[in-house]
Amino acid sequence: MNPTNLANTAVFQKLRKHAEKAGKWSLKELFRNDPGRFPAMTLTAGGLFLDFSKNFLTKETLLLLLELAKECDLEKIRDRMFEGDKINTTEHRAVLHTALRAPRYEKVLVDGKNVIPDIQAVLDQMRRFSEKIHSGEWKGFTGKPITDIVNIGIGGSDVGPRMVCQAMRSFHIKELNVHFVANVDGHDLDMVLNRVRPETTLFIIASKTFTTLETMLNAHSARSWFLNHGTIRDIQKHFIAISTNREAVEKFGIHHDNLFPFWDWVGGRYSVWSAIGLPVVLAIGYNHFTEFLAGAHAMDVHFRYAPLASNMPVLLGLTGIWNRNFLGCTSVSVAPYLQDLVSFPRYLQQLEMESNGKQVQKNGEPVTYGSCPVIWGNVGTNGQHAYFQLLHQGTEIIPVDFIVALSPHHTLAKHHSALLANCFAQSEALMKGKTADQVRADLEASGMSPQEIETQIPQRTFPGNRPSNTILMNVLRPETLGALMALYEHKTFVQGVIWNINSFDQWGVELGKVLAQTIQKELENNISEEHDSSTSGLIALAKASRK
Repeated sequence: MNPTNLANTAVFQKLRKHAEKAGKWSLKELFRNDPGRFPAMTLTAGGLFLDFSKNFLTKETLLLLLELAKECDLEKIRDRMFEGDKINTTEHRAVLHTALRAPRYEKVLVDGKNVIPDIQAVLDQMRRFSEKIHSGEWKGFTGKPITDIVNIGIGGSDVGPRMVCQAMRSFHIKELNVHFVANVDGHDLDMVLNRVRPETTLFIIASKTFTTLETMLNAHSARSWFLNHGTIRDIQKHFIAISTNREAVEKFGIHHDNLFPFWDWVGGRYSVWSAIGLPVVLAIGYNHFTEFLAGAHAMDVHFRYAPLASNMPVLLGLTGIWNRNFLGCTSVSVAPYLQDLVSFPRYLQQLEMESNGKQVQKNGEPVTYGSCPVIWGNVGTNGQHAYFQLLHQGTEIIPVDFIVALSPHHTLAKHHSALLANCFAQSEALMKGKTADQVRADLEASGMSPQEIETQIPQRTFPGNRPSNTILMNVLRPETLGALMALYEHKTFVQGVIWNINSFDQWGVELGKVLAQTIQKELENNISEEHDSSTSGLIALAKASRK
């Protein structure tokens, strides 16, 4: 049974005591004293290789963390998710992004109904539609084939598909350009509209409710832009919708045949596997999209059936729990050494922080221990010349997830060996550091004066003893990307279970939206509402600037 207060459990207290000892450990000594450490703390699943050996972990630590997972009923709650139980307790919904990538022959029940046939029907609809676009059968209002896709969405309707399209650049269909518009800032839409032609552009409006403020403002502006060139009847050839609100879609002018549905048991940040992934299908083709789904499904199978002690998402999640709740790490940096994954840290920000950035447990009691750390980062090697200084010599210890492919898509071999060398060297440098004696020896060899050496030593000493994970793949392909994303989805789930929070709602997102609607009315009309003096002053300045 999941404890009502994790901090009061016996295993939590044992881990706290264990952490007092861990605070005195040296990662270098852990490796030196255990020649089998690397093979014992690495594993393979779904085409990925995880090395978590550069963490403050011993066999005893892992046993205690696995005991914690058992105490929190991780296996039982995991099985309930896969079986379609309504584990999203505040919205009374199932959580079935895993069903979106399940094979046709599987059976998953929601309220007694098998949802797999509905999922497969939408996938078939996506396949048929993409084939019409790719073959040129689908034509715009002047008879020309579509050359540009503009996806208009925000949050999960933008971040996931945008990241995947970026990551899969090597697989793009060359005749088709895919653009994304999310920000309500008009510069975002304006920039895209200046790049495309109305007669060869298809707009995808992605909004579950078809009422999302930012999305619908952008959608109506795109519609007005289009109607400066085409007619109301032509909208059916240039606008499609991904939504559950059929009435609003048809009122917009989109034919019901061009509506791609999805379901309330698909959370936004978990939705790229659904019709929300249509821009991905159009960008890389349906066959590659099925490979993407298959890679995620392979990780699903591993997560569901592998023993906890050899389960990659479980071990990645528990390592994060150890760093967050017992070693006091308040943030995690993600460093993909893959230019195509430049948007992956941003994707993980939404996945993890929107899921687990909570201060209330599922039972309504306050969380009395740290929940989600801040997720941030950038692509390597760029990050080395930006924020890695803080990772090496800053006052905070920040764990790092390094992600890299062993083989590239390009033929510039020297570039890739330099990339791999930097990735591996950074994780080693974070662990080893550089002692004062090592600095002194280097500076003496350079001929520096003894007095200058003593001045320089404190500046050039690296404490080391900083933890990291490394995730390897042979090559970044649709299936390995799918597995990587599913790995982090399940890691997020594991941590939510341990913290006893609902990882599948996001009520904190709503408050600002509601207040924004009130303020927008004030800005556009001669009315005033009651605010604090700061907000009122800012509104007044904005009104004055318009005059």
